[in-house]
Amino acid sequence: MKKLFYLLWCLALLTASCKKTSNDPTPEPPVSGSELPAGAKDGVAFINNGTSAIVTLYAPGKNSVALSGDFNNWSSTAMKKTNDGNSWWVQVDNLNPNTEYAYQFVIDGTLKVADPYCEKILDANNDQYISAATYPNLRSYPTGKTTGIVSVMQANQPVYTWKNTSFTRPEKNNLVVYELLIRDFTTDHNYASTLQKLDYLTTLGINAIELMPVNEFEGNLSWGYNPSFYFAPDKYYGSKTALQNFIDECHGRGIAVILDMVLNHSFGQSPMVQMYFDGSKPSASNPWFNTDAKHPFNVGYDFNHESAATRKFSKDVMKFWMQQYKIDGFRFDLSKGFTQKSSADDSQFRMYDAGRVAIWKEYNNFIRSIDANNFYVILEHFAEESEEKVLAEEGMMLWNNLNYNMNEATMGWLGSSDFSWGFYTKHGFSRSENLISYGESHDEERLNYKNITYGNASGAYVIKGNLVTSLKREELAAAFLFAIPGPKMIWQFGELGYDINIDFNGRTGEKPIKWEYYTDPNRKLLYDAYAKFIRLKRNNNIFNASNSTYNLANGIKYIKLTDASNTVMVVGNFDVVTQTANIDFGSPGTWVDAIGGSINLTSNAYTGTLAPGEYHIFSKVALK
Repeated sequence: MKKLFYLLWCLALLTASCKKTSNDPTPEPPVSGSELPAGAKDGVAFINNGTSAIVTLYAPGKNSVALSGDFNNWSSTAMKKTNDGNSWWVQVDNLNPNTEYAYQFVIDGTLKVADPYCEKILDANNDQYISAATYPNLRSYPTGKTTGIVSVMQANQPVYTWKNTSFTRPEKNNLVVYELLIRDFTTDHNYASTLQKLDYLTTLGINAIELMPVNEFEGNLSWGYNPSFYFAPDKYYGSKTALQNFIDECHGRGIAVILDMVLNHSFGQSPMVQMYFDGSKPSASNPWFNTDAKHPFNVGYDFNHESAATRKFSKDVMKFWMQQYKIDGFRFDLSKGFTQKSSADDSQFRMYDAGRVAIWKEYNNFIRSIDANNFYVILEHFAEESEEKVLAEEGMMLWNNLNYNMNEATMGWLGSSDFSWGFYTKHGFSRSENLISYGESHDEERLNYKNITYGNASGAYVIKGNLVTSLKREELAAAFLFAIPGPKMIWQFGELGYDINIDFNGRTGEKPIKWEYYTDPNRKLLYDAYAKFIRLKRNNNIFNASNSTYNLANGIKYIKLTDASNTVMVVGNFDVVTQTANIDFGSPGTWVDAIGGSINLTSNAYTGTLAPGEYHIFSKVALK
């Protein structure tokens, strides 16, 4: 049903794009046999101090392409076709460098599309809902002149002056990422209002923010995984300079900014889809997209990453965001989908794919050629372990989902509560820095919702329906999550025990923004515990120790970390009844508890009796 809905949406967009208005230009005949001028590039290249522009469109196989816009009163100016037949260009003169000009391409006399490389679009249907506070002085749509999405160009765009030019990115092993959806983080849903919460985030101790997709997507209210324009920040969150300022201010607080990038697929609003579309799906002549998706997880239209046109476009996108916005990393959505090998189900889809590995090596090497300074390349891959190992050895970081098993543990259901998949050695990796583990993400059910809805009970100890106990179970799990070596990620408000069902108002629909949680004493205790665990992880190298043992299969769980100067033992009872631990600590003597107090062992054996939900973080040398 979801795919059918998207197809109907895309057909409606395509129909609207093809409709003529009374002001539609009459196309001039094409001009053939011309080379691109010096300095031309895909999209717009300004020359003559911004008073002229060379506008270029890659459109192989088209019979004619014309340019229409404010600069020619929406009449038709024929574009010249290059000798190879692949690109079309025209020079526009007499421009005011300070003026924003709206424009479109008219292809084969009927189809009107915006520029795939533009940095701003106008949308008659959605721009009206963007407030002046979020996007000041947003120019109006050229109503009556044209229809469909319109691109905007301006030679003298507002230029942001960067303040924090010497930011040092956190080492991968010390990375604590906060995944954030601008739409559902503050009621004003913009970069400025999110900046006002930086004190909250720095006190929590995170050192990276992963923004869910912020490039133009269809509509305003979205997770952002329905992208259409890759160089234009979505105006519903703010302007280009507002986003640059957000990143700059984060850098000033020691926080890296990672961008969620969706290059597995695009949607029907994309001009690259519309230009080669047979009425229901991309045509066989589409330079960028597969006619049919190659894998079962696809939504929208599936990019063909073995196409030279797609690889060029993808690299252009990556380079643009790295250089224009000074981002610190990409999280690539559905990276496993960068394949031309057809699969019917995930058992086939996840198997080692040499072609997919080659694609990712090429992209990773390209990114490093632009910025080799600890730039983060994070893949939502979930492929067969041998494939992920190869990618990890190339320096890429792999998402690692612990949600199901960790939630079983927090609910007190022990049968499937082993979350030892969080250890990099179980993946065959040689370094912990390549595995980024999490208990929650945008795509998983909230741990505390399931605690409150389905939690276990024994006698007076009840998780289900008991907020205080449910939050303490979250604290218990967090103590273990942050003790596992390697980078970590948390989903927004998980540190406050957010307990709204992921499917509330539809899976990708707006969710209640619960800043009042922070003033709830019990939820604030969880926030403070997260802050403590993050501080311990970041301040003590032992939490990146390569020497670790653990038993996470039973009610009593433990993690033992050892380095040359210290030993840490994290011990907790995930059962709903009191249990006695029997664990070899490796040495007798005094053990300091980071939670408070200490114990003195007369032998190597620790035989403490733990109440349900109780945990300790012991160390031979006090942790910082």
